[in-house]
Amino acid sequence: MMNANSIYRPVSGLNLLKRIGNDPTERNSIILDALARIEEIDPQVRAMTAITRQEAAIAEATAAKGPLAGLPIAVKDIFDSVDLVTCYGSPIYEGYQPRSDAAIVTQLRRNGGVVIGKTVTSEFAYMAPTVTRNPCDMSRTAGGSSSGSAAAVAAGMAPYAIGTQTGGSTIRPASFCGIAGYKPTLGMLPTVGMKCFSWSFDTVGLFAAGVTDVAYLAQVLSGRQLAVNASTAIPVFGVPENYPWTAPSENASAVLDTAVRAIERAGGRVRRIRFSSWMADMIKAHDMIQSYEAWRALGYEYDHHRADLSPKLAGFLNRAADIDTVTYANACLLMEEAKGKLSELFDGVSALLTPSAPDEAPDGLGSTGDPAFNRNWTLLGCPCVNVPGLWGTRGGPVGVQVIGRPWEDARCLDAAAFVEQAIAVFTDDHPSK
Repeated sequence: MMNANSIYRPVSGLNLLKRIGNDPTERNSIILDALARIEEIDPQVRAMTAITRQEAAIAEATAAKGPLAGLPIAVKDIFDSVDLVTCYGSPIYEGYQPRSDAAIVTQLRRNGGVVIGKTVTSEFAYMAPTVTRNPCDMSRTAGGSSSGSAAAVAAGMAPYAIGTQTGGSTIRPASFCGIAGYKPTLGMLPTVGMKCFSWSFDTVGLFAAGVTDVAYLAQVLSGRQLAVNASTAIPVFGVPENYPWTAPSENASAVLDTAVRAIERAGGRVRRIRFSSWMADMIKAHDMIQSYEAWRALGYEYDHHRADLSPKLAGFLNRAADIDTVTYANACLLMEEAKGKLSELFDGVSALLTPSAPDEAPDGLGSTGDPAFNRNWTLLGCPCVNVPGLWGTRGGPVGVQVIGRPWEDARCLDAAAFVEQAIAVFTDDHPSK
């Protein structure tokens, strides 16, 4: 059920690659289409902070070699870029021009991607609201902190975008904007040249129209075999009976139930599971570790530019200053112990399945939403995929989250693709869902 106030139009990167083939004129056409789309709708969506000049983008596309073949890609403005200003979402760095690209930007260029522009981020990728509007409903938030990256893909400005996740900053905006979002295993993609918030959790995230598209980009950037294959293995999904954090809304619960029915109809299996008590302990551990590290990572900005920080971030850092090293060390120990218990969560299942967020995107731009369904998986380093395709009762997307064991990203992406296909077939037969 699409909201009437929508300019949702994601474009498949794999379809564009088929269109390009070996024709360099098609590369230029795709770049020009992307720039025209940005010019047309970004004044309303406000997803972009900087846009590559047409001449430079065409030149880069013409010279591009590699598996991305000149595709336009948007990059969150938390990553350094040598040819576009990098502000990290803060007035402190207004007009800042790095002398080098972040490692992930270099990977994009080495593989033929064209950085079409930089996208809006919450201030230093924390939780302060941004100006970006949700292409599915322009009266709502696109989420955060990777609001611009998710919105750029959902609105058809670029087939791919780079974001990050420290709590829920990839999966949640992907859910709100009705696209695929992928948070890899911690450490799979490089964070060098990314403004650090929490070195234990900061993870590069990827956005695309669908799961197959995002898996292809992940394979290109990681060098690992991650592209979705025609696996004959029947996945088994563990679905929690309850959660030690924010309960899902009736809306999100109904969407999850629809996904379960679609999976079972497609031949997949579902097992109900219960979280052990240590999962609740991880909620506080995430907060302690992130707070301690952010107080140090943003120490310069806090000490020298405190007046330029938003009240939300300044208040968070004020509280973070009280976390002592013993508390931090104990939280890190709990985290490592929990990682050793992950096998019990995945015993007998291919992946876990939960809502990606507690509900549809909130109305207005006053909040980026609640990352409760994402934080523990970020702490545990698990790969996660937002699977799009289902909509809530208020007309906005609600994603389901597929979660895998660390370093089993290929299996996680395959399972997510199974869910996406199952949902597509189910909703074709039940169009009211």
